[in-house]
Amino acid sequence: MTYNEAIEYLYSRLPIFQNQGARAYKPGLHTTYQFCERLGNPQQKFRSIHVAGTNGKGSTSHMLASVLQKAGYRTGLYTSPHLKSFTERIRIDGTPVDEDYIVQFVTDHQEFIETVKPSFFEVTVVMAFDYFAQIEVDVAVIEVGMGGRLDSTNVIRPEVSVITNISYDHMQYLGNTLPEIAREKAGIIKPAVPVVISEWQDSAVAGVFMEVADQQFAPITFASDQLYVQDWTFIDGKLVVQVTDKQTNQLLYNDLAMDLSGTYQLKNIKGVLATLTVLQQKGFSLSEEAIRAGLSNTATITGLKGRWQKLSDSPLILCDTAHNAAGISSVLEQLASLPARSRRFVLGFVSDKDVSSVLKLFPQHAFYYFCAPSNMRALEASKLLAMAQGIGLEGKAYQDVNTALDEAVNEADPDDIIYVGGSTFVVADLNQL
Repeated sequence: MTYNEAIEYLYSRLPIFQNQGARAYKPGLHTTYQFCERLGNPQQKFRSIHVAGTNGKGSTSHMLASVLQKAGYRTGLYTSPHLKSFTERIRIDGTPVDEDYIVQFVTDHQEFIETVKPSFFEVTVVMAFDYFAQIEVDVAVIEVGMGGRLDSTNVIRPEVSVITNISYDHMQYLGNTLPEIAREKAGIIKPAVPVVISEWQDSAVAGVFMEVADQQFAPITFASDQLYVQDWTFIDGKLVVQVTDKQTNQLLYNDLAMDLSGTYQLKNIKGVLATLTVLQQKGFSLSEEAIRAGLSNTATITGLKGRWQKLSDSPLILCDTAHNAAGISSVLEQLASLPARSRRFVLGFVSDKDVSSVLKLFPQHAFYYFCAPSNMRALEASKLLAMAQGIGLEGKAYQDVNTALDEAVNEADPDDIIYVGGSTFVVADLNQL
């Protein structure tokens, strides 16, 4: 079996959420535990950090992994979905998993997979745990796929649990209110394991986290209650912040630079720094030098793509994987702050999102180039165009994101801004990424 054959087997034989949505959703931990037991419970053989949340969990995971790596720890990182290659999901010290390992894993466990019929996600999670155990990582950062309580990653007992924020996404699986969604995310809180909540959002959501933490005797920290971003600016393309202790008003970090420069990282950075403090308290050696180096070079160190990523200077082309109302609102706010002669949007979505609500966030005075991601859940570009026209957004439909972007570039002046997004899978389709 070759690598391409192994990947084709996983995609063709297993239910995969990114293509099939609800038909591939398999909540519950029984199969994951069963698979892990077959492998000698690899998830118990390394220290870990568990990261959940509606938005920001990917950025947070990569920032934490980058700092740990710069501090000298052999660091595993599991994230999903991937943008270009399946191997992006499983990394050690920024290097994607070896293709030969994937072939061997699929070959060794093909009969078990055929018998038990796990989901694509369940297989990739257990594959990551087995790889991290075999390579003997010092610590692994594990990003939740969706929700938390019933997510396949929730078989670990981490050093610290992190929940970035709660907003509306995947409501058909997680609940229709923020407290309901919060309760699913709070499912990663383990007995006596510290939990960091990046943002205090409202008393109802916070109340859920405090209730679950109390039940589990888990120390809870709301990072936004402890840390305050006093000031921020952009220097040489990096987001530079001043972070103070909210209780003492003491400056903790002066000119802390982040190469993940979307302003929504102003929320994530508080959770990251609070988590690093918990890790220090648990014996991790994390110097300020390692923290600064890790945060200023996260994308380079970990290979992260698609977070407020610049593809071109003239015209300025930016892409971002924000794909729900809360995430896209933050992106649009930052876009609006940038000077431009005109703004052009290359947009595509998957069909099981609340696209109508998201479209209403976009400005009327702009040029639109609608497309569809190469994904079985894709919303057809012609249908997206019709929905957009119904709320006063004008544009044209194109067969794919690269054709749409080429047209946007052809029609743009050097001082225009072009934004590409709407769906993670649209960004993944970009040739320039």
